Amino acid sequence: MKVGLIGTGAIANKHAQAYKNIGYQIVAVSNKTAERGQAFANQWGSEFFADWADVCRHPEVDFVDLCTFPDVRLEPLKVAADAGKHVQVQKPIAIDVATAEEMIAYTKAKGVKLSVVSQGRFNDSIQFLKKAIDAGRLGKIFQADAYVKWWRSEEYYSRPIKGSWAVEGGGSLINQGIHQVDWLLYLMGDVKQVFGQWHLGVRHKIESDDVLSALLRFENEATGVIQTSTAMWPGLTERIELHGTKGSAILTGDRLTRWDVVDDAGDPAPVAADVSSGASDPMAISLVPFERAFLDFGEAIKTGRSPLISGEEGLRALELVQSIYTSARENRLVQIGSRRG
Repeated sequence: MKVGLIGTGAIANKHAQAYKNIGYQIVAVSNKTAERGQAFANQWGSEFFADWADVCRHPEVDFVDLCTFPDVRLEPLKVAADAGKHVQVQKPIAIDVATAEEMIAYTKAKGVKLSVVSQGRFNDSIQFLKKAIDAGRLGKIFQADAYVKWWRSEEYYSRPIKGSWAVEGGGSLINQGIHQVDWLLYLMGDVKQVFGQWHLGVRHKIESDDVLSALLRFENEATGVIQTSTAMWPGLTERIELHGTKGSAILTGDRLTRWDVVDDAGDPAPVAADVSSGASDPMAISLVPFERAFLDFGEAIKTGRSPLISGEEGLRALELVQSIYTSARENRLVQIGSRRG
């Protein structure tokens, strides 16, 4: 597969290394800072274009990878789709639900694929838990929690756009915790009610949340908790905790670290102690899930099937995030679906 990449910041380098590992070629790149874009192009053996639209229309490109800030998605997606190019976007899919819905509708109308990079779904631990839950090995799950108590430095937030509502769509929940939001939805199904509370800029000079807590009620009546932060020194490894009538499972970082199930049967649980986490360093994450996500998207393009993390899946995560934000902002219970309670 040949890739056109727009935005050449830190996460783009992760994407580029993963593409190299799986044999995909970046043929065209663009960045609003020409010097940085050209340096990236030189490093990865691609051609730099000052105008991102030239990347979207490049004749050799199979799909366009948008590693931009999430407020810059719709316009390049439309140009790429008009040129018959498939589109992949870094999480979150967008900063508001209406834009995400328009992105999905536009790519469908143009007959191209849309995928969201939420690579953690491709961790072996998540895939094991998905199969185990579907097989009933944990029994009926009644509690599902996600804890993302991370740390980000003052330097991380040194640019005014970081943690802003207009550019990033919020803070710790939409940027850091959205991976775990996606995992809970993947493992547990939809959420129907939320109640959120937050601190805005409690530790950092940002306008959005650097501490947030939310109570959840899933459609299957399980309850849950989501806690996210970038203010908790020195940064604790993220966790998913699942509790069912037959036992409990804990995911720490990218590994399953506890599997305590009564009279368990089936494939052995891949319990491990060594984990990868972005708790204090956003780039301290494994490349393997990225590689699997990109291979899945390539296979979806070739076969015509939907990618595992489609635009619709990205929208589900964004809807939950925005519902939690609405609840915290208005200090009330919010019913998912209406986003008006």
